Amino acid sequence: MAPTDWLRCAIFAPVQDIALDPRPEANETLVILHECETAVVVHKPPWLLVHSSAWAGPRERTLMDLVRDQLPANLHPVHRLDRQCSGVLLLARGGENARAWQSAMQSERSEKWYLALVRGGLREGRVVEHALRDEDGVAREARSEVRPICWAEGEARSSLVAVRIFTGRQHQVRRHLKHLSHPMLGDANYGKQPLNRWFREHYGLTRMALHAHALAATCDDGAQVRVRAAMPQDLAAVCDRLYPERWRDALREAFADTVFATMDG
Repeated sequence: MAPTDWLRCAIFAPVQDIALDPRPEANETLVILHECETAVVVHKPPWLLVHSSAWAGPRERTLMDLVRDQLPANLHPVHRLDRQCSGVLLLARGGENARAWQSAMQSERSEKWYLALVRGGLREGRVVEHALRDEDGVAREARSEVRPICWAEGEARSSLVAVRIFTGRQHQVRRHLKHLSHPMLGDANYGKQPLNRWFREHYGLTRMALHAHALAATCDDGAQVRVRAAMPQDLAAVCDRLYPERWRDALREAFADTVFATMDG
């Protein structure tokens, strides 16, 4: 099958309601996906703040707290992931390396892919070039590629998609999916609340259905990162019910023409 021959998956009615809310334990051990002289890549669990923030409420244990316990080194997050988002997070060893990896991730040669569950049947790939306003109200160029992987029909009409971002605007994946009229399931800010509630009650989807799946970047000194993070159990369980037996093969097909084709994930 060619990479563009996206699979269509039939919907099976849910048998019973389930509740999957994988909030991290205080002493959870982080999965390390890659480690080198200048960087460490970890698999961020959902529901975990990357670092403390005044707007997030009472002080709680963060990913950086776990990092300091598990990897006693001067590590800095190179990019951000929302609290509910799971997946690939790059940490640099020291400030100078952090700046180098930030530059590498901003390069057109880098690849940053997310997986998301969205409303409706998205059957054709799309390139989205839609400017997004920053916190100061300034419109910034933003570009994404959206690839359909599987979709379901019927009452649970939805799609599993892969999204590559070429720019790094705040909430870019979420906002571009909304722009396509395929808002992300579980997204309280850019999604549809009645739909979010329906998928929570019928499919146990208790969070924003967003996963940072793959990252490839090369620094000017030749250091490279190329990693994939498998979909976590909570989202995988929802996909198993929405797109039974097919979505894992379809996911492999969707990445067959990328640098991640030979990697597990």
